Amino acid sequence: MMRLMTCALWLTLTSFVFAGDEEYVLGPDSQRQTGVPQGAVTEHVWKSQIFEGTIRRFWVYVPAQYKAETAASLMVFQDGHAYVKEDGRFRAPVVMDNLIHKHEMPVTIGLFIDPGHKKEQLPEKPGWQPSPENRSFEYDTLSDQFARFLLEEIIPEVQKTYKISDDPNQHAICGISSGGICAFTVAWERPNNFRKVLSHVGSFTNIRGGHNYEALIRKTEKKPLRVYLQDGSGDLDNEHGNWPLANQSMAASLKFKGYDYQFIYGTGAHNDIHGAAVLPDAMRWLWRE
Repeated sequence: MMRLMTCALWLTLTSFVFAGDEEYVLGPDSQRQTGVPQGAVTEHVWKSQIFEGTIRRFWVYVPAQYKAETAASLMVFQDGHAYVKEDGRFRAPVVMDNLIHKHEMPVTIGLFIDPGHKKEQLPEKPGWQPSPENRSFEYDTLSDQFARFLLEEIIPEVQKTYKISDDPNQHAICGISSGGICAFTVAWERPNNFRKVLSHVGSFTNIRGGHNYEALIRKTEKKPLRVYLQDGSGDLDNEHGNWPLANQSMAASLKFKGYDYQFIYGTGAHNDIHGAAVLPDAMRWLWRE
């Protein structure tokens, strides 16, 4: 049942266009602009020890302004293939090129990571089909395991080539749906490593206990996090919970506890259309100093 449910969520993310999505369009910061230097993206493959028996792709974006002698900021993206594609909806490398060029975010290395496949070899192409079998376990579980995966495996691998700041205020993490709750969990578990969170239609519902966050935030000493939430009134309502209500409850808990947060609530569905349209503004807000 869990695997069937997560497959259904992926199909929703990639194929369903809701009437409320029609107002959301990509702006100029999501388009290539004349005179803006382009960063470089490289693709890699990783077999994990922390998520034993899994294999995955990840991509590293390095902005044109990166200098080897100067530590860069870091931003991690779950479901990396959905964010890294230049002709996709999010187009994160294009957005980062434009914002870095305008000094609206720091020189930032992007780390785009796909969920793990439980296979010896990767599928021929990245994407939702065939489904990454370990996605829900990695993303929806409320534990420090994914944070350890980043901090003990992937980030040290990237640091072999690139210099990354040790300042947790210079580390952001982003994701959509289950990747959104994963982003929050990483920062919640490791606020001394990640302090900026961006969640698109985050699954703060009872897939694997995520509905507990609204109470945990209220009952736990405030952590030094900056959180941007995006959701829409057309989001999911199923046996795991109601996504719009869950995100509204998250926002209310963050407000109650005095967090630095932003909640953008629209009319869209459980997909990337609204999130992609507001990505440049979200990045500007997260990285404002």
